[in-house]
Amino acid sequence: MDRPVTTLFMLMSADGKISTGATDDLDVDKDFPRIAGVSEGLHQYYEIEQTTDLWSLNSGRVQAKMGVNTRKMPHRTPVSFVIIDNKHLKENGIRYFCALSKKFVLITSNAKHPAFHMEEENLHILYQKELSLKDALIKLKSEYGCERITIQTGGTLNGLFLREKLFDYVDLVVAPVLIGGKDTSTLIDGKSLGAPEELSKLGVLKLQECVILENSYLRLRYKVIH
Repeated sequence: MDRPVTTLFMLMSADGKISTGATDDLDVDKDFPRIAGVSEGLHQYYEIEQTTDLWSLNSGRVQAKMGVNTRKMPHRTPVSFVIIDNKHLKENGIRYFCALSKKFVLITSNAKHPAFHMEEENLHILYQKELSLKDALIKLKSEYGCERITIQTGGTLNGLFLREKLFDYVDLVVAPVLIGGKDTSTLIDGKSLGAPEELSKLGVLKLQECVILENSYLRLRYKVIH
C-alpha cells in the first residue's frame, strides 16, 4: 500500500457524540472530568491512547479548542504529529507541537500560514492548493517514513476520510453518557449521502474486539471493509 495504515481512534458518547455541545466552549476533554458517572472511568481512554501509533493526525481547530495556542512548552515525546490547519494554529501552537513531536508535519492550503515564517528543526510543511487527504498520506509515507498513523480529527475531517475510503481500522472508546443535539459534532459529520448509488461510500465494519472496561465504558475495535 502506498499510504500508511490508518486507525480512527476516538472517545465518544453512547450516541456517537465527540463533543459535549455545539460551541468551542464545550469539549469532552474539559467537560467529561466534571461529570459524575463519566469521570471515574475516563482515565482508561487516555491510557489506551498512550498505546496508539507513533504517528498521530489531528486538526488545527480541535487542537486550538484544547488550548495549544496558550499552553506552556511540553517535553518532547517519541510521537510524530501531523496537523491539518489553515487558520487555527498560532505561533505558540506551532512551537508547542514542535516541542512535543519527534517530527511535526503541518498540512495547509493557506500560503500565509504563520508556520511559513518560523524556523524549527523538526517542522515540515506540506502545502496543498486544495486539501487532498490521499496525497497527504502518500507523502507522509514516502517522504517521512510513516507506516501507521492514528487519526483523531473532528467529525468533518473524519467524514472526508470515510468518503475517500482512507480508514483501515476504527478503535472506539464509548463513554456511558448520552449527549444529544443535532448540531453537536458526531464521530462522522460532513455531507450526508443523498442517493442509493452513493451507498458504496459507507464504511462497513467487521468487529475484531469488544472489551468491557471499568465504570461502564466499552472499547470497540473494527476492521473497515472496503
